[in-house]
Amino acid sequence: VQLVESGGGLVQAGGSLTLSCVASGNIYKVNTMRWYRQAPGKQREVVAGLTTGGTVHYTDFVKGRFTISRDDAKNTVYLQMNSLKPEDTAVYYCNADVLFIQNYEVWGQGTQVTVSS
Repeated sequence: VQLVESGGGLVQAGGSLTLSCVASGNIYKVNTMRWYRQAPGKQREVVAGLTTGGTVHYTDFVKGRFTISRDDAKNTVYLQMNSLKPEDTAVYYCNADVLFIQNYEVWGQGTQVTVSS
């Protein structure tokens, strides 16, 4: 099983980006999907999570600006990021709980988001 992120890039403050993450491989079901980020010199932190039942969690610093969504038919999770700030600059990682015979926690390789002031 692998997760592949896309959609990162360079954007000016106040701009928007949409990240995508596709799960592929031996998958029976993709359960909770999450986005994390890690800025230089800082620990990796959770940004948002979305369960199969539709329960959403956002970290306070992105509430009202970021939206997480998923398309289970495509095993894909999205992160719509609006009103981006320079402090949102980080590598964004996709994370998912995947079921195939047993449960696995899988990470993507990350995609860079850079917000210029």
